[in-house]
Amino acid sequence: MRIATFNINGIKARLPRLLEWLDETRPDIACLQEIKTSDDTFPVKDIEDVGYGAIWHGQKGFNGVAILARGETPVEVRRGLEGEPEDEHSRYLEADVKGLRVASIYLPNGNPQPGPKFDYKLRWMKRLRLRAAEIWAEEVPAILAGDYNVIPRDRDVYSVKAMADDALMQPESRAAYRRLLGDGWTDAIASRHPAGGIWTYWDYQMNAWPRDAGFRIDHLLLSPAAADRLIDAQVDKDFRGREKASDHAPVWAELTE
Repeated sequence: MRIATFNINGIKARLPRLLEWLDETRPDIACLQEIKTSDDTFPVKDIEDVGYGAIWHGQKGFNGVAILARGETPVEVRRGLEGEPEDEHSRYLEADVKGLRVASIYLPNGNPQPGPKFDYKLRWMKRLRLRAAEIWAEEVPAILAGDYNVIPRDRDVYSVKAMADDALMQPESRAAYRRLLGDGWTDAIASRHPAGGIWTYWDYQMNAWPRDAGFRIDHLLLSPAAADRLIDAQVDKDFRGREKASDHAPVWAELTE
């Protein structure tokens, strides 16, 4: 069983690339981020035509997350995180699908830092941790998948110096991510590539893709029941190099059935 996460960076603009990826790799479950479309303009028919059911939590022009499943429609459990009723960003969607609890996550970027955007990022991470603990207590095989906007370790970035002042690499961001791991969640890519050097994002600017100047911010965190079934975890890097591609590459974990 393959579970993937893919920040598509605009589902309408990248729809041909998304459908191409679904057709070529056939993930069983795909979590999308930055769909950047309202609920009523989500291209559900195109996705159904290639064999996937979908649920989504949209927002016009910004943010937005979705969960797709091959041959079935995920059963929604929760949309949005509790803790800030005034927070209207579409960044979290959770579902039961194919015997797993799956969340699609688009964590705030936090730049510029310091400032209110960075404060919001850290508060959001606290809210995510609280929800993760509730999922943990259910003792279900679970995967928290998405764009965390956190570079966990120095080995997860092409240049520590270049990103030193970015919100993605601040000690507070990293500490919040480590607390999730400390609660018992397994970083699938890190567990399979402990030496690092695996990127999931390459900026459109400064010739980043041809220079391979990337970093790892898209993560799959597995509960113990899911981690026990982990076979492999990789990045579909080639899709970043295609015409009109997202600036992220799809990331996946393979579990035993």
